[in-house]
Amino acid sequence: MFRRIKNKYLRYFLIFIYAVIIFFCSIELNFLWLFGYSPDMQDIKNPALSLSSEVYYADGTLIGRYFRENRSPVEFKQISPNIINALVATEDVRFYKHNGVDFYSFFTSMLSTAKGDRRGGSTITQQLAKNLFETRKKKSQGLIKHIPFIRTMVYKCKEWLTAFKIEHVYSKDEILTLYLNTVPFGNNSFGIKTASLKFFNKTPDKVSPAEAATLIGMLKATSTYNPINNPERSMERRNTVLRQMLKYNNALSKDVYDESIKAPVKLDLSYVDNEGQGGSYLRDAIERWLKKWCKDNDYDLYQDGLKIYTTIDPRLQRYAEQAVAEKMKMLQKRFDDLWGKKNPWRDSNGGEIKDFLLKAEQHLPVYALLQKKYNYNTALISQYFEKKKRMTVFTWKGEKDTTFSSADSIRYYTRILNTGMMTIEPSTGKIKVWVGGIDHRYFNYDHVNQAKRQAGSTFKPFAYLTALDNGYTPCDKFTDKFVSIKYTDGGRQQVWEPKNATFRFTGQEMSLRWAMGASVNSITAQLTEKVGWDKIVQYAHKCGIESPLKSVPSVSLGSNDVSVYEMVRAYSTFLNKGKKIDPLLITKITDQEGNVIQEFTLNEEQVISEETAWLMLYMFRGGMEEPGGTSQALWEYPGLWKKDNQIGGKTGTSSNYVDGWYMGITKDLVTGVWVGADDRSVHFTSSETGEGSHTGLPVFAAFMQKVYADPKSGYTYGLFPKPWVKITKSYDCPSPRIDTDSVATDTSLMRIDSAKLLPDSIK
Repeated sequence: MFRRIKNKYLRYFLIFIYAVIIFFCSIELNFLWLFGYSPDMQDIKNPALSLSSEVYYADGTLIGRYFRENRSPVEFKQISPNIINALVATEDVRFYKHNGVDFYSFFTSMLSTAKGDRRGGSTITQQLAKNLFETRKKKSQGLIKHIPFIRTMVYKCKEWLTAFKIEHVYSKDEILTLYLNTVPFGNNSFGIKTASLKFFNKTPDKVSPAEAATLIGMLKATSTYNPINNPERSMERRNTVLRQMLKYNNALSKDVYDESIKAPVKLDLSYVDNEGQGGSYLRDAIERWLKKWCKDNDYDLYQDGLKIYTTIDPRLQRYAEQAVAEKMKMLQKRFDDLWGKKNPWRDSNGGEIKDFLLKAEQHLPVYALLQKKYNYNTALISQYFEKKKRMTVFTWKGEKDTTFSSADSIRYYTRILNTGMMTIEPSTGKIKVWVGGIDHRYFNYDHVNQAKRQAGSTFKPFAYLTALDNGYTPCDKFTDKFVSIKYTDGGRQQVWEPKNATFRFTGQEMSLRWAMGASVNSITAQLTEKVGWDKIVQYAHKCGIESPLKSVPSVSLGSNDVSVYEMVRAYSTFLNKGKKIDPLLITKITDQEGNVIQEFTLNEEQVISEETAWLMLYMFRGGMEEPGGTSQALWEYPGLWKKDNQIGGKTGTSSNYVDGWYMGITKDLVTGVWVGADDRSVHFTSSETGEGSHTGLPVFAAFMQKVYADPKSGYTYGLFPKPWVKITKSYDCPSPRIDTDSVATDTSLMRIDSAKLLPDSIK
């Protein structure tokens, strides 16, 4: 029997000590799952410094990995003493005197906080415990996480225990090295090596006291004290760190301090990271796709070792990239031959935009820094942009080393045409192809779902869809004639008088199928007036267009900006029996051991009737089958026309030939292609060079030829599906009877080949 301790103060003290011991043991053992995971000694000895996540094609082959820069740590001897002194002086002045937890600093920080001067009491070792073992993330939390104050106390105690373990395993120098190799510095920079290279173009052993103070100063708040975005606050914080270094370290002399504190923050942002994991449009698209999922489920794509399985077909992806390379190279040559040495940036009247380069320079992030650096002296800023330097540039013949100024680079890259291409299998909702541009190394912007451009005539089908779903039939006839539509926009009366791309009206009576196949603006406008432009907007949204659409008569001619992704999704509704789909890019996510974390399934919604959906497919075939059909350039590709194969589609061209589109439909797939320059003032000048039938269509055709030629692709020639339900509307329209008197000056109307009767531009 234990004897009762008579001294009540001693008794209460021992009870408190026992309670503390039991409490810490409960945390360590995760008693009743209340406290969550705590790293054991094996974890401490072998820390997992962020596991890379892997992403795979649909067939299981690896696409790439996601991981932080510079995961392999620098050694202690590769870190400047200036960095070590700055870190210790600022974050933990008693670092070499404690064993992981500094109770003196902890209690003094509590007193300071109580007096209104809030400051942290965590040691460097505790911060390392939190960063390295994520002691506060969901996966480290137990049931106690729902109790606010207790939760915070458990976090702190868990960090204390982990800090003691770290100090038991590692030396002080090793702890500092681990800390500096894992801490984030903002701007997607992780670890001291990445940060020193990114901000100063120096390795960690070469930084000066002022540069070391700038880097360590960022650790308090990487955004607030970022020297790029907040140079003034960064300097203030740097000077605070320098004062701490002078106060607590003998390594910083008064002379060096005086010199450093007066110096401006001098950045060198010229370093280009060639040690990263590499990038691609597809890889970046997957990252954007998973951003919300990772946030909602508390996963870090760059360090949690996920395995991500996509819907992308590697064969089709390869064929798409090959088609883009072949046809975009040809289109770029055509563009360069068209403009020669003339500047292609033009206003709506065709005149050169004189201040184009200046405005382009002003849009660059570096321009604001130069304004501050040169005190808004435009002459000095101009000298900076005209200064020649060696660089590597993109060409269709491979990378080229050259001597360019920044202004030369803008002139050069502004002339480059780009593209966006996506293919989907509507029956499953799986995205099979994603090509965001011509070269990710030089053009990071994704033209599938980041860029939005005027859709031109590829938007016309939504007008015809609205008509078919509201009483019209493919055989109903309209006359190609002058149209004048009055409407109200913003409270003001407006008049819209669209022209055909030929700038004339034939007077020919045409069925809706013929008019859509030949992309006749005047008939589309008449139809728009009949069904209502508000209703066309509603139907476009029903099919999957999510971008805001201005409801005006010209909406049916594609005057609004949309993405390739949206257009492919919306067109898929027609092949998917009238069901709108949420496209799938990812099928499942597992952990490192293959345990499924999340599976993604197809969501679809019936938005139009099966009859209307099938009639729209019949309408799309008109681009190949009706006189002057805008898809008839596809006849030039013999690899497409075997075994009675059928292809439907729609070309699109925005005003002044800025954007060229082609939306192609086969019995299995829907593909969208956009072609144009990133700057809208740069474009082709004529229908012979800039229309969708000459830009987007060739990319689609080359791609499908490659797909059909490969028996292992899984996609074969064939007819469009037969009607899924009974068709109640007349659709098998009589062959058009050509009025030769009204078209005597345009014999191309008589041909059913690659010639276009009415080019589909917005005029």
